[in-house]
Amino acid sequence: MSGLRERKKEATRTALSWAAIRLTVERGLDDVRVEDIADAVGVSPRTFNNYFSSKAEAIAFRHLQRSLRVAAEVRSAPAGEPLWEVISQAVLRQLEPGPEVREMPPQEPADWAAGLRVMVAEPALQAEMLRAGKVAEGELAAAIADRTGTSVDVDLYPRLVAASVTAANSAAIDLFLHGGAEETMSMEALLRSALTMLAAGLPTP
Repeated sequence: MSGLRERKKEATRTALSWAAIRLTVERGLDDVRVEDIADAVGVSPRTFNNYFSSKAEAIAFRHLQRSLRVAAEVRSAPAGEPLWEVISQAVLRQLEPGPEVREMPPQEPADWAAGLRVMVAEPALQAEMLRAGKVAEGELAAAIADRTGTSVDVDLYPRLVAASVTAANSAAIDLFLHGGAEETMSMEALLRSALTMLAAGLPTP
């Protein structure tokens, strides 16, 4: 029963985070209330406040949650699999839509990208994303250290790999949103390409 309760809580937290993102992309952060987010999930505003202290924290949680799942998958993958293959598969798997996305699908791609551009420019959200990203990068570095027999306290390698993965994700998002790549390539294709380049040692084009 305890495990079931925890899964339900996690599902609610995930749904609230996705609803916060979806509504903010559609309306803008200032035009979304906590009550709107809670209503979209079918819970009370008090329930929202039990999980998150702000709309920005709810939005940033999705990035943190996905990143922590990547770290967990890197730790649990079979020992014989190549590190970059494990990382790439774990990262790309997080782009697969969960039940919360199927229940509340996003807008048309062009409108979605335009709304995301506005959302990620919000100063309050940028601060939360930086905090979430720092935690996520540290967890990934620790997972890489465990997998490679290195130490985050002594060795540069796990920190460098984790920072590279973070940079690949940021570069793919930035090109998708601000470089017009959404017209020719999906976010998945961009991220896959970025990780492939990293795994190959970033050869000169």
